[in-house]
Amino acid sequence: MSFPVAAGLTVMTNSAATFAVGATVGRADIPGLCAGLAGLLRGRAGGIVTCDVTAARADVVTVEALARLELTARRHGWQLVVDGAGPELLRLVVLVGLAGVLELNVGRQAEQREQAGRVEEAVDRGDPPG
Repeated sequence: MSFPVAAGLTVMTNSAATFAVGATVGRADIPGLCAGLAGLLRGRAGGIVTCDVTAARADVVTVEALARLELTARRHGWQLVVDGAGPELLRLVVLVGLAGVLELNVGRQAEQREQAGRVEEAVDRGDPPG
């Protein structure tokens, strides 16, 4: 199976896969990424796909690709876990409302002393209570 330059399979077992998303994911790459993942998962019992985004650029196209990969995995009875997202990518996931949809493994962020995935709201003391 061939993958676009934007991704590649690194490990595949009966119930686990690691799929890396590269730094240069374009909108035109998304259907190929999903087709490649579907081809890997088709006919296999469910398991966990770890989607490594360590090298991925933090932009809306990457978030879109992750959402579509999540749907692809789910349709084949697999669970997608996003691993290695930096603080910028995590903020984008929250901003577009996908924090409750994408399973984000933020364990690597703790090493960088980031509290990824949390949104803090500033309160203006001059605002009336709402």
